[in-house]
Amino acid sequence: MTSSASAGRDLFGHPRGLYVCFLTEMWERFSFYGMKALLFLYLTKHHLFSDADGYILLGTYAGLAYALPLLGGMLSDRYLGMRKSVLLGGILLTLGQLGMAYTGHAASGLPGQAQQDAFAVQVMYLSLALIAMGVGFLKPNISTIVGRLYPEDDPRRDSGFTIFYMGINIGAALSSLIVAYIGEKLGWGYGFGLAGVMMALGLVQFMLGQKHLMGHAEPADPQFLRQPVLAGLSREALIYLGAVLATLVVWWVLQTRISFEPLSQLLGGHEVTLTEVVAVVLGAGLVVWFLWFLGSGITPRERGSMIVLMVLIAISALFWGIYEQSYGTWVAFADRGMDRNTFGIEWTAGQTTSFGAIFVILFSPVFAWLWPRLDRLGLNPNYSAKFGIGLIFCGVGTGVLAFAIHATPEGELVSLWWMILAYALLVLGEMVLSPIGLAAVTTLSVPRVVSTMMGAWFLASAFGEMIAGRFGTWAAVEPLPDGSFDLAGSLAVYAATFTDLMWIGVLAGVAMLAFAPLSRRLTARTDTVPDGAAARDPG
Repeated sequence: MTSSASAGRDLFGHPRGLYVCFLTEMWERFSFYGMKALLFLYLTKHHLFSDADGYILLGTYAGLAYALPLLGGMLSDRYLGMRKSVLLGGILLTLGQLGMAYTGHAASGLPGQAQQDAFAVQVMYLSLALIAMGVGFLKPNISTIVGRLYPEDDPRRDSGFTIFYMGINIGAALSSLIVAYIGEKLGWGYGFGLAGVMMALGLVQFMLGQKHLMGHAEPADPQFLRQPVLAGLSREALIYLGAVLATLVVWWVLQTRISFEPLSQLLGGHEVTLTEVVAVVLGAGLVVWFLWFLGSGITPRERGSMIVLMVLIAISALFWGIYEQSYGTWVAFADRGMDRNTFGIEWTAGQTTSFGAIFVILFSPVFAWLWPRLDRLGLNPNYSAKFGIGLIFCGVGTGVLAFAIHATPEGELVSLWWMILAYALLVLGEMVLSPIGLAAVTTLSVPRVVSTMMGAWFLASAFGEMIAGRFGTWAAVEPLPDGSFDLAGSLAVYAATFTDLMWIGVLAGVAMLAFAPLSRRLTARTDTVPDGAAARDPG
């Protein structure tokens, strides 16, 4: 029940702070996904990275962007508080996005062997490091603020998260349409620069609207945070300084690879990135902490819920490994093997990534209505079953592209309508799995570690991004001597990759459906709460 005082601060039936978070996340996602829609094309066309190197960098960069929220969530829980963390993350993101606008001169030669502008490449790596670190501080905290704005058991929580999720996807859809077009048609730097400007706009409106957060995002102990601890610097100042130094470390990590022959052979001859090593270390640390936490005096019901939550978090990595092909192999396929003329216009390859966000916007109201309706009828699947269904849809959506290639006469480009259908199925999977991901964290997690578990959710997304990069290498295509690509050969490679990914998704989904009855017993019905409301991005 909402108090009258709280109701007086509401806007359209929800706390005003929800709309502050909505706009912050919308512009952050505009900048993030706009840059991401361009990144593979920018790497392979401007700096002439090979396909494999482009996919791996796309995966490892995005992986870091989702791994660092584990650190950001912990620092927020213990020291900074969510408001200060979002402000710090927003500043770093703005600097990184604007840094991407410097592109230097285009490389010359063949992909993988080109003469590159070394300084521009280093600026790009530093900009990606700033973005990754910024996401680390902003992402787990902006989502958690939304949950804190509502009292426990407030029936508006689910619809509030749905509104928040709409902001994510409005930003993603607009950025893919606008930033991708400007970047591909007018110049890479103009597209990246626009993304940076809009991130700055989101940061400014958060600063102006932070009063509407009603004190829910403040540090746990402000006095402790202000105490000087080293050379007269407070804990807060040291955290900010540490964020800058950590960004420089990430800059180095992003471009460092490790030669380990047995593992390289297992990865198709590609070296292991230091980013992947860091993610594995973070994952191992999370597992150790989790096992300790299970024995730290929590109740049996809490223990069961946390176990189920960790299973969901782990399997989500595989889902994202398949789903994130939409920013890698799907973009390459659209660029090289697809007739992109439809609706009376010619879409750029990067603009096709907008289809996913558009379908999310279209499907969100349906699913927001569906879950409570099924719950009243006693037919609402539990979290594990929904994850299984989501994986199956994801696999089938990928399989549609393989079918489309086989169904297209040899020598012809594949119709864009097939990709639109594939996105519709992919997003059905996303709406069954992703919108309940953060709801699962806030529902199943023990309250005192909810930000840490939110970070764990994003760490799984990090593994998913890195898996996506490695999956992408299966679809790497070598250019002809003139830099063009053989159509028939390229389509054959894409068809084989999409078929393999289809079976991985479908079989993993079946396994989760089999796990669903056990998860229901472990959680003692805590995961049957209506849950059409949260988001991965929760990108």
